[in-house]
Amino acid sequence: MKKTLVLCFVLLIGLCGCSKKGDDAGLGKDSPAFLLAQELTPVLPALDPAKTVSLVVSRNFKITTVEVIQFLQTSLGNRIQELKALDAQQLKDVVERSAVQMAERKLLINAANDAKTVVPPEELDAALNYQYSRAGGQEAFQKALSDNGLNLEKFKENIRIDLVIQNYLSVLLDREIAVTDEEIFAVYEQDKTATARHILFLTEGKTESEKAEILKRTEALLTRALSGEDFAGLAKEFTEDPGSKDSGGLYENFSREKMVKPFSDAAFSVPIGEISDVVETEYGYHIIKVLSREKESRPFEEVRSEIEEKIKQDRKSGTFEKHLMDLKQKNGFEIIAL
Repeated sequence: MKKTLVLCFVLLIGLCGCSKKGDDAGLGKDSPAFLLAQELTPVLPALDPAKTVSLVVSRNFKITTVEVIQFLQTSLGNRIQELKALDAQQLKDVVERSAVQMAERKLLINAANDAKTVVPPEELDAALNYQYSRAGGQEAFQKALSDNGLNLEKFKENIRIDLVIQNYLSVLLDREIAVTDEEIFAVYEQDKTATARHILFLTEGKTESEKAEILKRTEALLTRALSGEDFAGLAKEFTEDPGSKDSGGLYENFSREKMVKPFSDAAFSVPIGEISDVVETEYGYHIIKVLSREKESRPFEEVRSEIEEKIKQDRKSGTFEKHLMDLKQKNGFEIIAL
């Protein structure tokens, strides 16, 4: 099943100040952030501006609802109306995700500062000039920020912070990305795309007892599929995936990266023509029939650098995730759900 974002809120670059003990002073009653919190409280009571609720805590700082509301107010500018249109679950997701992003960013800033990472003035100027050029000049850029209720000086500071983190991570990640010719060729020899049909029973938002019943239904249908019943016909009748129902559960020529990992793992490992066991993903329970797989059709030398770069990016991603996890463990990082 293709990766999709149920809720996509791209938060603009920005980080509200995080003190060691968090901002327990509350929001000024005449501030835009206070008024925003008031408007959102009927939807999500934890955002009541009279309260200060911790969302992430660590040994050196905490992120509170106060800080998240300030962050959203500052970052979204005039797009704040989009926030007001969310239902309770969507708003909860945005607030919790923002808190985690802010806390992870704070961990990285602290680590970068501890490593005495610096940003040369010319590097900062180049980054700012790039942003200006994209907007048609500095005046046009500043006007665009102002029109959206955003602050130029705050934006400049956040660009600087971004570069500090970027430079810190560049040194860290570049240590572990050497790639051998054998590794590149091994990836070249792997299947590149797969074509499969699947049947999905959704479990998102279900209780454990409901999921148990759904699993029984999935296993019963798997027995029918394994007995030889037409898989496409079963998918048209039973699948709860609207993206493939009319085509009998068909997804054609997808790469490993296009699908969530458990689905992809099955599609690229189950023998061609055979049916998987029940596969659980974040969406639900799947039954997958692999129809075909294809290898890279271009000559090795033509795609060698492309494969090498992908391996490097994958390694950087893995190293980054491990480093972030290490920072969380070291700092006693804890997420507190609303």
